[in-house]
Amino acid sequence: MVPMASFELEFNTVLVQRIKPAQKTASGIYIPEKNQEKLNIANVIAVGPGIQNAQGDLVKLSVNAGDKVIIPAFGGSNVKVGEEEYLILRDSDLLAKVEE
Repeated sequence: MVPMASFELEFNTVLVQRIKPAQKTASGIYIPEKNQEKLNIANVIAVGPGIQNAQGDLVKLSVNAGDKVIIPAFGGSNVKVGEEEYLILRDSDLLAKVEE
């Protein structure tokens, strides 16, 4: 997990981590990493404070840390911290919030 003190997101940005695909089949066969399906579902790790509208009011983001979201297949900025990979997107780039 990323130490939250090391990230201070700006404006309407969202730090997410893709959910890792299954590494083996139901029957126990391991799937090579290059053959694993890349999932477009991610956990929200941190969010920025929001962005000001034309009236100067702060508009908060539509997601919070801990939410699960659907992200686009391409876009955003990749960030690697140690062995962990993250993606920084704008709030408006998120496709949907997954309700559980």
